[in-house]
Amino acid sequence: MISVHRAEDRFQGGDQDAGILSRHAFSFGGFYDPDNLRFGAILACNAERLESGAGFEEHPHSHTEIVTWVVEGELTHRDSTGHATVVRPGALQHLSAASGVRHVERNDGDAPLTFIQMWLAPLEPGGEPSYTIVPGIADFAPYALPAAGALLHVRRPVAGERVAVPDAARVYVHVVAGSVRLGDERGEELEPGDSVRITGEEGLELVAEGAAAEVLLWELSG
Repeated sequence: MISVHRAEDRFQGGDQDAGILSRHAFSFGGFYDPDNLRFGAILACNAERLESGAGFEEHPHSHTEIVTWVVEGELTHRDSTGHATVVRPGALQHLSAASGVRHVERNDGDAPLTFIQMWLAPLEPGGEPSYTIVPGIADFAPYALPAAGALLHVRRPVAGERVAVPDAARVYVHVVAGSVRLGDERGEELEPGDSVRITGEEGLELVAEGAAAEVLLWELSG
């Protein structure tokens, strides 16, 4: 089964007066849709835009794997385990909330900040919080998230290049930049912010169209 979800259909949240614009792919905060709670392990896929000086002040998380991909700008991160970092485009941030952690996310830079944040449910609750930064994550080197039974693939195909969609129980595709087509010439055209939820399919491909694209693909075990 293939289900395409368009960027314009995402729920708009955040606080624009505070310089925060959030677009949610799943039920989140005050937005509740009983038919759109999760996809496999994925609980949230939020497209966030923070103006200079804006941010999310200290708040708690638990029993959640939080993966952040910066698209533009600089993300300042601080958490209750003592980590303080600035995350830039091309680096992957993974905060495992485990039994509980508090963190701050801000745009302390001069330019707008855009990032994609994805929440995944762990296979087992509890444990100790952990924090990982993967600088310059490369194509064809997926980031393993065994705590959630997931692999994240980052793909940057150029025009005409084909990208194999993993043959997995479930695959979640999020287009960050550029334009790609799912399948042959009659396939769905996907633009930035569009996503696809794929269940039980094999042999699928994405084809880049026009300028270079950037796509996040989650390979999910169940």
